[in-house]
Amino acid sequence: MERPGGRTARVRAAVLRAAGDVLAEQGFAHLDLSDLARRADVGKTTVYRRWGTVTAVVTDLLAEMAAESLPRTETGSLLGDLRANARLVRATLTDPRQGPLFAAVIAAATCDDATARALRTFYATRIAEWAPCVTQAVARGEVPEGTDAGEVIRAVSAPLYYRLLTGAGDLGEEVADRAAEAAAAAARAGVFAAGAAGGINTASGAR
Repeated sequence: MERPGGRTARVRAAVLRAAGDVLAEQGFAHLDLSDLARRADVGKTTVYRRWGTVTAVVTDLLAEMAAESLPRTETGSLLGDLRANARLVRATLTDPRQGPLFAAVIAAATCDDATARALRTFYATRIAEWAPCVTQAVARGEVPEGTDAGEVIRAVSAPLYYRLLTGAGDLGEEVADRAAEAAAAAARAGVFAAGAAGGINTASGAR
């Protein structure tokens, strides 16, 4: 007997897979609910009833991707953990499907508020997954008290996304390692600690 919710789960997976394909191949502008239904071999009524808009599909897709992302790596050192994070980001951005998909979603987020919110939620989930590597480094005495864990993680991935979006150079593993090394060095120097000159107020998030 089919388990309860089995068909619903299959419909969702098929539609989200179709949405990811379109984003990777053609970009956000080509997303269309009727086309997604056709690609997923699902009734249009089902797609319209469940999601209603293409932005809702993208939001659901990002939520699924966040849930399925690999858990953080614990190496016992801040640099080791940040290097693992950078290599994971780099592997995602250089993937033939995932790289173009993220580029399309980021581009859409610049002009669509709902997509921007979905993207922020996705990255908040991933940052929360990796932030403990910084708090553990604080506990080990590797970095100063008051270091903003979220900002350290953002500092790792920012140069990699810059290269993705601008095409400024390749995204080899050495680039990922260098981003991790730079973020770790800055964290050890107190750049991300509360009260640092030009730094971050961890209570308010203000610079």
